[in-house]
Amino acid sequence: MPSSSEAIEALNAAITNALILIDKLQTVVSQVTSQGSVENGRVDGRTTQQLSADSSSLDALTVAHDSASLIKAHATKISLLIINEPFTPTAITKVLQDLVAAPLPSLAAAVELCSPSQYTQAIQYDLAWRAGRVFKELSVLISQIPRDGKILPDAKKNAPPGAAEGRGSIATTGILWSACEDVIAFGKRGFSGILVKKVEELSETLKDVMEELKEWGEEAEEDNDDDNDGLADSDVEGDDEKDNSASNMQALLDDLMNSHSRIPRDDPHKIRERLEACLKKLRLTTLLYQATIKRRLKPLPRTPPTGSDIPVRLDEVLVLLKRIPEKFGNLAMAFYELDPVEIDRQMDECFLDAFAVSELLLKPWDKEKDEFTDWALRFQVEMKKS
Repeated sequence: MPSSSEAIEALNAAITNALILIDKLQTVVSQVTSQGSVENGRVDGRTTQQLSADSSSLDALTVAHDSASLIKAHATKISLLIINEPFTPTAITKVLQDLVAAPLPSLAAAVELCSPSQYTQAIQYDLAWRAGRVFKELSVLISQIPRDGKILPDAKKNAPPGAAEGRGSIATTGILWSACEDVIAFGKRGFSGILVKKVEELSETLKDVMEELKEWGEEAEEDNDDDNDGLADSDVEGDDEKDNSASNMQALLDDLMNSHSRIPRDDPHKIRERLEACLKKLRLTTLLYQATIKRRLKPLPRTPPTGSDIPVRLDEVLVLLKRIPEKFGNLAMAFYELDPVEIDRQMDECFLDAFAVSELLLKPWDKEKDEFTDWALRFQVEMKKS
């Protein structure tokens, strides 16, 4: 049995080693989020070799799921050991050694195994971002382990997030749990499930833009109806200039306070006509997202196929599917500014991207045509209409 001083010294060495490893692993996964991808062989040598020896039989998402589950369990042990008497440095040292031996490098190795050529660049990026959060929060928790052989005082245990002297270990543990659970849920969805959820979220964003534009158009129409009523009253009465003046002043103030301009009654630039055309094609585009989910993403396997061009096609499609809601957001701003030139330009860009998505997905993954192929061709015809 080591003496108390030896046990504390061993604990301090284990803390330092764990923090050094986490820093290295953070560097590895940050290469994905900053540069787009990472090649195999840069994580802790022994574990990477073990995982890479037969990587064809390993599912990177399952490895990530299992690694995050173990990290969460080990972190829970640390969290309890540093706040409860008696303080047992040997027990904490053992947990840290177990973390360093497998779960930590395995999570980083999962990011490497999640190669763009098999899982898509989009999925590797998302996994790397989530793994980075786990490493960051685990580093905070490990840094809170007492090095003096005493449990944490209440102030360092219970301090809430945002506290002047930093959050306590309990709050840190909660945030770390959330980060681990995010990786666990991500891995559990599998290859097809991750893609489905991603496109569902993008589809919801697109629907929000459509609803906002629709409401804006309806409000503008109501405002014009109100304007008509005001003109009729003025023509009939004609004897209350003071009230009309006040009304006009209020209208000016309302216009200044309202961030969204309204379509003028005479509509010289045919904004409403453009809006109606836009909403029609926007509805078609939301249908494209739904059809993509049902006919192209849900049929994909839980684990990605090997030696296929599917990931490359998916990455091209995902870039467009992500960009379309952003461009429709810009289109909405052009409508609010009543800028016909910018509206036409943004509409062309939006619908060209939607057309491109339908073209990329025209063929199924494993044959020449299916029901979606016929639907996509009709979609293209409708999108070409002025």
